[in-house]
Amino acid sequence: MSIVTLLPFIVLIGAMFLMTRSAKKKQQAAAQMRNEMQVGTGVRTIGGMYATVKEIHDETVLLEVAPGVHAIYAKNAIGAVLADEEYNRILDGADPIHAGEPVVPDDASSLTAASADEAGDKGDKIDLGKTEAAAAEPAVDEPAADQAKDAKAAEDTKDVKDAVKADADTVKDEKKSGDDEAK
Repeated sequence: MSIVTLLPFIVLIGAMFLMTRSAKKKQQAAAQMRNEMQVGTGVRTIGGMYATVKEIHDETVLLEVAPGVHAIYAKNAIGAVLADEEYNRILDGADPIHAGEPVVPDDASSLTAASADEAGDKGDKIDLGKTEAAAAEPAVDEPAADQAKDAKAAEDTKDVKDAVKADADTVKDEKKSGDDEAK
């Protein structure tokens, strides 16, 4: 056998070795993190729940998931041991990273409140420029428009019924031809 034929196998074995080695390092780091866990530290489980460590046993951990609510978890279920400031930030909902930045509201109502106060005589209404466009459009006879809509809806319904009937006829014809071929 030549080296050229063995080269793909050597590369494959080397890649497998490197992958298992990195996975083994990650497992060892996770096990070390779980072993260094102390009572009172905040943790995140692999399910994404945040809790405080109350007791540590050989294979299990007693976690306080809410004030007065305790649950027993396997040590392997601990996904991360969190630093105190990060754990408190997550529980309190405070974000010290963005503490000095202005808060952007979820809706635009608070942004338009100042402009509505400046308008004064318009009150709570906001002028979007539609009043001029509505006055310029010719008035449409609403009963005639409603009749046209009803006629179009009836025509569409008839078209749908015709299409369903045609499909049913096609299926019957195909079934008959299939029965004839089977005989």
